[in-house]
Amino acid sequence: MTKALVLLAAGFEEMEAVIIIDVLRRAEVSVRTASLAGLAVPGAHGLTLQADVALDAELERSASSQAYDAVVLPGGQPGSRHLRDDLRVRKLLLEQHARGKFVAAICAAPIALEAAGILAGRQATSFPGTDLPSANYQTDRVVVDGNIVTSRGPGTAFEFALTLAQLLVGADVASKLRESMLVA
Repeated sequence: MTKALVLLAAGFEEMEAVIIIDVLRRAEVSVRTASLAGLAVPGAHGLTLQADVALDAELERSASSQAYDAVVLPGGQPGSRHLRDDLRVRKLLLEQHARGKFVAAICAAPIALEAAGILAGRQATSFPGTDLPSANYQTDRVVVDGNIVTSRGPGTAFEFALTLAQLLVGADVASKLRESMLVA
């Protein structure tokens, strides 16, 4: 079964996280959410999500990124900065990337990919004004460069999630989801 890990840090963008998790689960991807600290993770706009597991426990259980086809980072602030500054996240992203598995980030969260050195010379996008100095910055709503997937913000969350579904389980599944959810 295809597996994805969605990381939740305090101050994450709720719309992005929920849309990513929901769309991937509808695509029958096994999605686990992991928090950087406690299981109750407060979002940037007053909503709190209950993570499936703490990141430390998940890393011990899963032998790191070997277990995942994708590691996905919702944006939002200060959540994106927490992801960027967490050495466990950086290590996970580097391992995932080195194995050729997908690393994906939306909104401000590509700063975590930048901090890990993954974006050097690669095409990427982010929320306008986000600093990605090593990337070949694009303004497309979703950018795929090999195993790196980035997107602009809350308004692009469905496109981002459907792109991930297409990459992970195929165009037919993504197309059916797009149609059933009435996504333009």
